[in-house]
Amino acid sequence: MKTLTRVTLALAIGLSLASGAAAETWRMATKMPVDSPEGKVFQHFADLTEKYTGGALTIQVYPNEQLGKEDAVLEQLQAGIVQIYAEGFGYMKKWEPSLGWLSAPFVFDDYDHWRRFMQSDTVKGWFDEAREQAGVMPLGDPTAVLRGPYRVMVSNVPIKSAAGIEGLKLRMHENKVAIEAWDHLGAEVITLPWTEVYQGISKNIVQAVNSPVALVESMRFNEVAPYITRNDEYWQSVGFMVNEGAYEALGEEERAGLLKAYAEAGEYSRKLMFDTADESIARMEKAGATFTTMDTSPLVKKMQGFYEAKAKSGELPQAFLDAVEETRAKPE
Repeated sequence: MKTLTRVTLALAIGLSLASGAAAETWRMATKMPVDSPEGKVFQHFADLTEKYTGGALTIQVYPNEQLGKEDAVLEQLQAGIVQIYAEGFGYMKKWEPSLGWLSAPFVFDDYDHWRRFMQSDTVKGWFDEAREQAGVMPLGDPTAVLRGPYRVMVSNVPIKSAAGIEGLKLRMHENKVAIEAWDHLGAEVITLPWTEVYQGISKNIVQAVNSPVALVESMRFNEVAPYITRNDEYWQSVGFMVNEGAYEALGEEERAGLLKAYAEAGEYSRKLMFDTADESIARMEKAGATFTTMDTSPLVKKMQGFYEAKAKSGELPQAFLDAVEETRAKPE
């Protein structure tokens, strides 16, 4: 196991002293504020866990990165100082690089295709490898807690079809695959920090940005980019990454209660996320925004060649494309 930093060791000692000889309590680290949709899901999960385990297991949620940034929390998770980290599964690529491709754009035909892929033997194998390397594993169905709940393109010009992407000045974060993918789709990709997007669009430095629909209104993007187009760039879940040793140390009834709480939190998340998105879209439309849904099948088709080239060069695991094809719905 990786040697712990002094900061992590100090945190471990402090948390240990604070907990004393109290009943079993797990620490759950998150980035999100408590009043955000995801924050509400996490607290709901914690409340259900206490309920379904009869108080034998309680979960203390630490929001707003109180326990540190990603690297520090992953280290604590591996060491068992933190028992659950609720974030994107892509962070597990440090133990299994293939997991870094779970958010590849325009790979899947639809949500159900993505779910079948995430539950495939190939992806289970990648999670098993991460567990072998780090003692960290997913809790239950990896698609249960939806994030987003879907992605949109917010633009200052209407995007009526996939053809509208040609020549579009699109803001992108510093990510090689994302930049190359959107360049392949015909956009003029411009890297820009997230916090500079509003000003960038208002000055026409960029014309569009991709975002989870849940963040559009809070970032006020609709004020300068009133065209909101659902594009389902990729599907995401919030991974409940769990320390394997802590999970295995639970009694059978506590494990059952924990999994039941997780499953119900997943159901709650899907309703909450979509209800929140619908309410936000309604407010933005009332303020003058236009919301549409794009047919992304041409983008999925165009990206197939991109991913085949990545697999041929060794950048993308061939097993990834095999699993994508195997989980694709077959024509009747």
